[in-house]
Amino acid sequence: MSRSLWKGPFVDGFLIKKINKNIINNKNKFFKIWTRRSTIIPQFIGLYFGIYNGKKFIKIFITEDMVGKKFGEFALTRTFKKHSGNKKNEK
Repeated sequence: MSRSLWKGPFVDGFLIKKINKNIINNKNKFFKIWTRRSTIIPQFIGLYFGIYNGKKFIKIFITEDMVGKKFGEFALTRTFKKHSGNKKNEK
């Protein structure tokens, strides 16, 4: 079920504060975040985020195409090795 339109997109409050503070001070444009549930808003375009996937930070550059999606969609938590398959056919 999707979120109601009148509520708007969900973004953690600390994330918006962190970005506004650093943009005003012109400090850095790379942010390490642990929140995968937040929605990408137009304010984030042109910034780099390090999204934690449970093991390491994945560096992501935010573009216009990513607006409206969640951060977790760009930092996958599981790695696919391969299907087991039939070992007789490998010989």
